[in-house]
Amino acid sequence: MLVDHRTYTVRPGTMTRQMALYQEYGLTPQKRHLGEPLAYLITESGEVNSFVHIWVYQDAADRAARRAAMSADPEWQGYLRKTAEAGYLVGQRNNLMIPAEFAPINR
Repeated sequence: MLVDHRTYTVRPGTMTRQMALYQEYGLTPQKRHLGEPLAYLITESGEVNSFVHIWVYQDAADRAARRAAMSADPEWQGYLRKTAEAGYLVGQRNNLMIPAEFAPINR
């Protein structure tokens, strides 16, 4: 199992608009290719102006195939254009992780 933990940072005051943009244009095509996220979270304290989403894959090949299909999807490409034009996102960090043997994630 491979877990993709993604943290995005937005300009202060734009979280609500970024979430609305994603919900309207990005959520459907992303779920079509990646399935349901393990989590989609907005930071309440700590590193504010950030959100996290976590996706689970069988392995690196599964991740690569799903993300390639999503990248080729015109609806996803439209979302990427809209989010780039909006300019709310200012940073992104990805961590690919595997569960510890004693604490597997069951999906």
